[in-house]
Amino acid sequence: MSNNQGDGGAAVSAPPPPPPPPAEDPSSKVSPFVKKLRSAPPGYFFQPERPPPHRDPFAAPTGPYFFYGTLSDPAMLRDVLGLEAEPQLRPATMTGYECKLWGQYPALLDSPEKVVRGAVYHVETEEHAERLASYETDNYQADPCRINYTDGNEPVQDLGYCFKFVGNVRDLSDGTFDLGTWLRRVKRVTEDSSDVK
Repeated sequence: MSNNQGDGGAAVSAPPPPPPPPAEDPSSKVSPFVKKLRSAPPGYFFQPERPPPHRDPFAAPTGPYFFYGTLSDPAMLRDVLGLEAEPQLRPATMTGYECKLWGQYPALLDSPEKVVRGAVYHVETEEHAERLASYETDNYQADPCRINYTDGNEPVQDLGYCFKFVGNVRDLSDGTFDLGTWLRRVKRVTEDSSDVK
């Protein structure tokens, strides 16, 4: 007797093969890249710092300000800001600018490869920034700039602001601003600032 026959002698066929697994839905398949991302350790990805608190976009900015004219005199800056003591300024330069004259005052303009010398003060409050903007009039605007300090202290560079001339360029003339001469002209020279050149 053959192995294919049962007790009654009838032939038994092999059971049918199991049905194939259901076709995968391509939209439900997780890519290997996503699997790798999910298995990444905490802190693996860039985590931006918390955004600063909401700030009025029209408010005068705070931070380092580069001064190249009358405000580079500490006594003048003290008076404009209403400070009790003269502020500490750091000597610095900016590359990519030049100064012309708007009457007796310097006017900062873009100029590739030229260098302007001045001093930097860190403005801490919006009130002080507003006072500076008011002093500079509507002919100047606080613009972002790169500052290079020349005193050998850290940081050696900083991102800050400078007052660029935004008035009528036809009102400008060639010439250089001399702080010492200006201070003598407006009778602001004191014993402390008599060595200003």
